[in-house]
Amino acid sequence: MEEKKKASAAHIRATTKWEKENYDKVLVRFPKGTKEQITSSGAKSVNGFIVEAVKEKLNNK
Repeated sequence: MEEKKKASAAHIRATTKWEKENYDKVLVRFPKGTKEQITSSGAKSVNGFIVEAVKEKLNNK
């Protein structure tokens, strides 16, 4: 079995810095069961589904 390489502290700091400069983080809470509905809808990921839904909503104003 191949061992996974651990990220160095410098790599983690660089990644964190890059994410802060390039992304907005938003905490979203949904009623229990929503995550299951999203994953069973065929979405590749919950995050991707939410991002797509928000973009769609913003473009249809």
